[in-house]
Amino acid sequence: MERTFYERIGRDNLRALIEYFYEGIKTDPVLLPMYPGDLEAAELRLFLFMVQYLGGPATYSERRGHPKLRMRHVTFPIDETAKDHWLACMQNAMKKVDMDAESRQFLWNYFVHTANFLKNR
Repeated sequence: MERTFYERIGRDNLRALIEYFYEGIKTDPVLLPMYPGDLEAAELRLFLFMVQYLGGPATYSERRGHPKLRMRHVTFPIDETAKDHWLACMQNAMKKVDMDAESRQFLWNYFVHTANFLKNR
């Protein structure tokens, strides 16, 4: 039986990836203003979403329903600059987490596709 990307990457590595990503957000002048409230809550939501997306427990949907990514992000001004900053933060985070090449490429492809999909300006 083939393992899911969640199993291959591992919960702890995925948690670390999201934590490193939000460390970047905290110092990013373009992205930080899009998080006026609780960064910890946003970090938990992204972690739970990625767990579910990669084949782990469906806790995200149990708590929040369908992801509806476009709807949930429509109020944020996501232009080419914001997209590039988001991807740079994620790329820096990915450099700090150990995972196999196939998992890394799968994640990166997903992040690039989704970042482009969420552009709304």
